[in-house]
Amino acid sequence: MIIIGIDPGISGAISVVENKKILEVYDTPTMIDGKKNKRQINSAQVSSIIKERLNTGKEVVVVVEHVNAMPGQGVTSMFNFGQSFGVIKGICAALNLPIYFIRPTKWKKHFNLIKTNKDASRTKVIEVYPEISSKLQRKKDSNRADAILIALYLFLISCSFSNSDFWTEDKTINELKKNSSKIFKK
Repeated sequence: MIIIGIDPGISGAISVVENKKILEVYDTPTMIDGKKNKRQINSAQVSSIIKERLNTGKEVVVVVEHVNAMPGQGVTSMFNFGQSFGVIKGICAALNLPIYFIRPTKWKKHFNLIKTNKDASRTKVIEVYPEISSKLQRKKDSNRADAILIALYLFLISCSFSNSDFWTEDKTINELKKNSSKIFKK
């Protein structure tokens, strides 16, 4: 099973994980829009990143961090964030991909990141996956780390549905679908 983890938003990230192995991590592709040079998600590139994984013949699921408005955020930034969120949902719907939404508190609690600074997720991923530390060098790469942990959370939760160490992808996906309402907001 290939899991695409998405930290939504203009400065978000997209990760691709298969069986706890990080295949790739990207900054969310953006482009300049209008006279004021505002950035927006480049939906064609996001779609291309996701489509690239559909050609493997393996089951692909998408998990997106489900965030709400934050106090003090302006109307324009909330509109832009909502637009980014809608782009991701639209792409998944058009590609007929299952999409799960997970609240930040769920995955952060699992990785002991509650009440830590933003950079703690980057440190956590580098500790566990030192081979990808070059892709997480910058402080702003914490969004990449978040996308990786969001995907890994879905993988680990789906594994926990199995009573056996030798779980199969089909069983895991079926159990995930059956129990998703208990864990995820779909």
